[in-house]
Amino acid sequence: MTLLFDGQLFTLYAGIILLVACVVGNGINILVFSRVRIYRTNPCTFYFLMGSIDNMFYVCFNLPIRILSDTYRIDTYRGSDVWCKIRHLLLVVPSLISVTFSCLAIIDQFLVTSKSAYLRSRSQIKWAHRISIIVIVFWSLHDIYGLVLYHILPTTKTCGSDNAGLAIYSPIYLLGIICGIPVGIMTLFGLLTYRNIRQTTRPAELRFDRQLIRMTSIHILLVAVSLVPYGGVKAYSLITAGMVKDSDRQMKESFATTVVTVGTYLYYVGSCYAFLLTSRRFRRMVKKTIFHNREENTGELR
Repeated sequence: MTLLFDGQLFTLYAGIILLVACVVGNGINILVFSRVRIYRTNPCTFYFLMGSIDNMFYVCFNLPIRILSDTYRIDTYRGSDVWCKIRHLLLVVPSLISVTFSCLAIIDQFLVTSKSAYLRSRSQIKWAHRISIIVIVFWSLHDIYGLVLYHILPTTKTCGSDNAGLAIYSPIYLLGIICGIPVGIMTLFGLLTYRNIRQTTRPAELRFDRQLIRMTSIHILLVAVSLVPYGGVKAYSLITAGMVKDSDRQMKESFATTVVTVGTYLYYVGSCYAFLLTSRRFRRMVKKTIFHNREENTGELR
């Protein structure tokens, strides 16, 4: 019972810290990327802006529900099939949109650092707008299966699916779409971008891009730290699903799953703080935007 209680405390305290950090960090991102023109008109930072809006919604909606259900054992579904379907939709779709925007930001940096004029010309804000709409629509349509297959299971009274086809697709989704494919794309285009920089003959012209590259590359670390362990734990659960486990092992695995699941929120919270650490330009813009607004408000009050 100690590990169960420890897991509840971890969810409560870590969840509150992550929730506050999300509001502050993603709020700063949204403020800076939407107000500073050099960021607002850049495809890469436009993806950061869209990702930050998505992250804010994902964490502020899903994390409080997790805290209530895991810590206080409150049944947030209350036997409602409709709420079960909506909850699944709002849990899956924003997470997929977020990792997609991170991948697009890194791909954009590959384009702008390319020696090919054609590839560089593909990095345009109008295309970023169109691609963003496509991403949102695509992942929303992708999760239609959740609206059909998810419901309150009569045996356990929990939200889930007893569809055999979905049971086959779930490992592909968890290990491939959420973890494997994003990490692969980010790593591949990160290395290609690094190669482009090494091959350029005009490094001074890429000074601004270098800071953006550091900002985009940090997402690879965020994914590695937060999402990959979650994929590993889920893979372990699937592999050992048919094994007979004693209560002690089940409790240890439950505690590990709790820690890793809450840890996934680091990805949706950490980008602003990573940007502050890796980019002096971003730190200047944050300081200028926040204090400039404060000075304007103070002047109006006077």
